[in-house]
Amino acid sequence: MAEARSKLKRDDGGAAMQTKKIINDGNEAVDEMLEGLVCAHPDLLRRSDRNPRAIVAVNGPRPGKVGLVIGGGSGHEPTFSGFVGKGLADAAVIGDVFTSPTPDMVLDCAREASGGAGVLFMYGHYQGDVLNFDMAADLAAEEGITVRTIVSTDDVASAPIRETRRGVAGNFFIFKAAGAACDQMKSLDECERIARKANTATATMGVALGPCSLPAIRKPNFDIGPDEIEIGMGIHGELGVERGTLKSADEITDRMLDAILADMKPARDAQVSVLVNSLGATPLMELYIMNRRLSARLKDAGISVHKTHVGHYCTSLEMAGASITLIQLDEELRGLLDHPCDTASLRV
Repeated sequence: MAEARSKLKRDDGGAAMQTKKIINDGNEAVDEMLEGLVCAHPDLLRRSDRNPRAIVAVNGPRPGKVGLVIGGGSGHEPTFSGFVGKGLADAAVIGDVFTSPTPDMVLDCAREASGGAGVLFMYGHYQGDVLNFDMAADLAAEEGITVRTIVSTDDVASAPIRETRRGVAGNFFIFKAAGAACDQMKSLDECERIARKANTATATMGVALGPCSLPAIRKPNFDIGPDEIEIGMGIHGELGVERGTLKSADEITDRMLDAILADMKPARDAQVSVLVNSLGATPLMELYIMNRRLSARLKDAGISVHKTHVGHYCTSLEMAGASITLIQLDEELRGLLDHPCDTASLRV
């Protein structure tokens, strides 16, 4: 599990308070979730016969097409399985909550997605994912499957250097561009180039208001005061860059957008697409209030918005908070984001 605060709130008896969840057995929650997902979307998704943690697009993989495999720990729904389908990812491999999938799970996804033209592995930049996906890529090579890997690094709060940053909600845009390139039957080299370009063009900043809890443990994963927020907290509870008192929606949005624009440095006539994402518990009302301020700020900066997405796209179980993502567009990236797709969580 990623680094997180260990201080838990205590009740009067000294025991860590247990959270409430609609689950059966916490250790079975991921598999039962995936079973329910496929039951809801049998026209789009199936579970691999090789491995039930491999979710495959019914109309995705095909001969001569570069396969796109995305994945990581569960708990971020609809990332990753919600973005599997025609025109986007061919398969997603799902680990335990906040835990990397194992190499054999990833390899099974590569086998499912392979159409003979190579496979792209795409996931957020976390050490466990890097180790296990790299091992799976080596195993796939032994079977004659060529794999290229692109890690997303959009979290501006996590490090000053792009290559060392975490991958968070910006995955939504990065996966979308890469999936469109694969669906257009571009070469492996081209699909890799486009995925890297989309990653470089994407920046995200988050804010946390309250913790989440893992189904198997049901204890808050960090402690935060009733009038506190943390700017830049990661999607597993990793330390942010600033903890302070709760401010207005406009002030919070400004703080997040200022960090993104300082990193991105867009020209005054730039065009972007926008994602205002709930980390789990934050409702649409609050997201739209944030987007109201965001839209006004971008207009004042001379930046046009091609398309805005607001809602649950990359969550952290029931964490209270939100993130803002911008992707700076050119004609190529705009066309790829507009390319048709059909998944459980996105339809273009």
